[in-house]
Amino acid sequence: MRLCVPLCGLLLAVSANLHAEELPVGFDWLEVAAFAGHQTDYSGVFVYQFGNQVETSSIVHINDADREYEKLESLDGPKRELIRHDGQVWSYDHDKLVQLDSRQGSNQFPSLLPEQLSALKANYQAKLLGVERVAGYNAQVILFQPKDNLRYTHKLWIHTDTGLLLKAAVLGERNRIVEQYAFTQLQLGGKVDRSWGGTCDLADMHGKTLATTPEAAKNYPSTNSGWVADALPAGFNKIMEILRPMPGKHGPVTQIVYSDGLSAISIFIEPDDHDEDDVDGLSSRGAVNLYHKVLDQYLITIVGEVPPHTVMQVADSVRYNGK
Repeated sequence: MRLCVPLCGLLLAVSANLHAEELPVGFDWLEVAAFAGHQTDYSGVFVYQFGNQVETSSIVHINDADREYEKLESLDGPKRELIRHDGQVWSYDHDKLVQLDSRQGSNQFPSLLPEQLSALKANYQAKLLGVERVAGYNAQVILFQPKDNLRYTHKLWIHTDTGLLLKAAVLGERNRIVEQYAFTQLQLGGKVDRSWGGTCDLADMHGKTLATTPEAAKNYPSTNSGWVADALPAGFNKIMEILRPMPGKHGPVTQIVYSDGLSAISIFIEPDDHDEDDVDGLSSRGAVNLYHKVLDQYLITIVGEVPPHTVMQVADSVRYNGK
């Protein structure tokens, strides 16, 4: 059976690893944005665009004495609500608040955190493009162009006063927009209603039942599976290797996560159950590409915020190297 996981939120992120070093122009804005995404009070509406599809969400984020509260709610399509409270993540699903893995939702717009600034400098060139207006606020525009064709170009609009990320676009060949996030309405600082965060009590928030998914019940154990990928793009370093449960699976699945600071690639490895649907295949959602490959007795799934040819290149280089 194929690995049935949503393309969005698939790539587990870790906390930003900000280095105390002199940063070139452009990269210093990333450090500011990484801090602002967690420290700034804001509320607003943003749109996510990919292909011909548009999704609209509202968000409220409050930092109160270093305690973070965030509520993300879909405004079109099926009702979806994600709540973050002091490192815990909950999804409001029908009549239940379901606890999720704490890493879900930790690396979403506008809190898109750089993880390895040194890797970014080695693999991207930064260019300041001037100041533009986004949702009524001035934003410094910065273009991060890769030094190879194995990753996407990233264009960021960062608020000139607070450092909050206001807009983010991923660009493909000929600067075609692959996906884009952008605030359309935004309130900052003292204009934000802080009462929601101050009274945030998950047990009473909706007067509904609390539930915990198996994935959230415990931390995933680290592992050294012996699987390697020989053709990762330069600058992609291993962030974690874990055994994790997956919906519909009889046993845990190995996941190996790599990142170059702006993008991530995950490799999922599981025993092949010889399902008829287990054939090589590529699918995409926005900037995230997913590729399945059967290798001997295993099903290999590559999920990456990189171009399609890159995930296929990585998939073809996966091999078992022994423990």
